[in-house]
Amino acid sequence: MISVFGSANMDLVAYVPTAPKLGETVTGRSFRTIPGGKGANQAIAASRAGADVAFLGAVGDDSFGVVLRATLVESGVDVSVLRQVQGTSGIAHIVVEDSGGNSIIVVPGANGTVTGPSQDDLELIAGSSAVLLQLELPMAAVISAAKAAHASGAPVILTPAPAQPLPADLLDAVTLIVPNEHEAAAITGVEDPEKALDALLERVPEAVITLGSEGALYGSRDGLRLRVPAVQVKAVDTTAAGDTFVGALAVARSEGLEPEEALRFASVAASISVQSEGASTSMPTRAQIDAALG
Repeated sequence: MISVFGSANMDLVAYVPTAPKLGETVTGRSFRTIPGGKGANQAIAASRAGADVAFLGAVGDDSFGVVLRATLVESGVDVSVLRQVQGTSGIAHIVVEDSGGNSIIVVPGANGTVTGPSQDDLELIAGSSAVLLQLELPMAAVISAAKAAHASGAPVILTPAPAQPLPADLLDAVTLIVPNEHEAAAITGVEDPEKALDALLERVPEAVITLGSEGALYGSRDGLRLRVPAVQVKAVDTTAAGDTFVGALAVARSEGLEPEEALRFASVAASISVQSEGASTSMPTRAQIDAALG
């Protein structure tokens, strides 16, 4: 069982030729309302990639909350401990350019009420093969979940997004950190990904830096270093790429794949996701990943 302690948002997605500059108005070509949030996305990605997955977090008592819960259930995710709180669910306003690039504004809503794992959450975390964390919940809650997972012996995989300073007591509990190149630079103060990887490994045992079309870098404190190329495809929407990568990577590691195989599995899953619009709606099934791997 993979547990994901994280955010659930409704994504309000506008598709435009080019994102507006400050003070500018542009005409979009379409608009979609799509269930998302980094936590829920990673849970759905891992479930579709073949794992048993539980999602730990909160939604509001609004109509978005109903849809978010139903979407997780439809994707095979266990929502037995998903909390419902008074007020609005989290939302993300996403602008997607025709080039595939995107910019995102997140309003936490119900996610902001999660101050830490509940007793039911802790029981699931203790029995997990991996615990996935991101930074769209309050930092204190993320730290509490990381410490609980670490104490139980469950590997902790952290996506440090949105990028922000990372307390030592969080990093002390992290097994693997997976930033993109911009997040890695923000965390370490080092622009060069190879040097940023070295800096990350001074703080955590393993790190992966995703590099978009340039693939991914992996390093561990035991000296293993890998660069896995990206699968070259025509990107339509990169919104879900990072979360798909992390969810699939967690599945591959839980199944015992060696680092290079696990990274290729995750890269293929991410390459499939960017070929369709939307976040959770673009994530591949295990059959699609296996077919692409050949």
